[in-house]
Amino acid sequence: MPARRGRARAARWAAPAPVPAGIPVLPDHGLGDATRSFLDSLRVLLAAAGGGAPGGGGTALQQPGGVPEDMDRVAALVELAQGGDAEAFGLLYERYVDLVYRYVYVRVGSRHLAEDLTSETFVRALRRIDSFSWQGRDIAAWFVTIARNLITDHAKSARFRLEVSTADMLDADRRVDAPETEVLQHLRDTRLLEAVRDLKPEQVECVVLRFLQGLSLAETAAVIGKSEGAVKQLQLRAVRALHRALDGEVL
Repeated sequence: MPARRGRARAARWAAPAPVPAGIPVLPDHGLGDATRSFLDSLRVLLAAAGGGAPGGGGTALQQPGGVPEDMDRVAALVELAQGGDAEAFGLLYERYVDLVYRYVYVRVGSRHLAEDLTSETFVRALRRIDSFSWQGRDIAAWFVTIARNLITDHAKSARFRLEVSTADMLDADRRVDAPETEVLQHLRDTRLLEAVRDLKPEQVECVVLRFLQGLSLAETAAVIGKSEGAVKQLQLRAVRALHRALDGEVL
């Protein structure tokens, strides 16, 4: 009974339409801020690859991912959700919906489709929450894995595509700068995103998971089905390819 009630209430959380009475979808799901952080992280790595990392490369090269500060709270919510607590699952939804949406949107390049697949991700996650095995890691990678499988099913292909419009991603950033500064920064950002798009598909997915999603090496490895060593090599090759593509350009 609790599981049935939880599934029934999932429709209320799993925005947007065609799920009735869905939670209102945020305009960009934090896409602008996430993209800014993503580009900044890539710039630090590119500076390091060129021997010019700021601050000697110490804290500047801190990697994303790891254990969230409120992991105990997340673990408690997962346990409650597995016991049929629909409200606990709703709180997990609120915490991770933006992260899942950003991943899906970058994969499919369509806001409407990204919203539909994000909705289905959490409906499927609720149905399968009992299968999640807690190992002290963030549940984010599990949600992203479900989303990844849905994208693969939808596209009938496992090939990664970065077809999202750079304008869509960058227009979500609401910073106000002097006009000339804003134009130059937009051009640099667009060039960097174009260089990312030109990477090999598995390299693109690696850097997106690591630096747009902020997943750890272990979480990224779990999502794409490779070892942590293979993920490190993918990341290294991606950074080297970006450095070659942007040789001499000021970012």
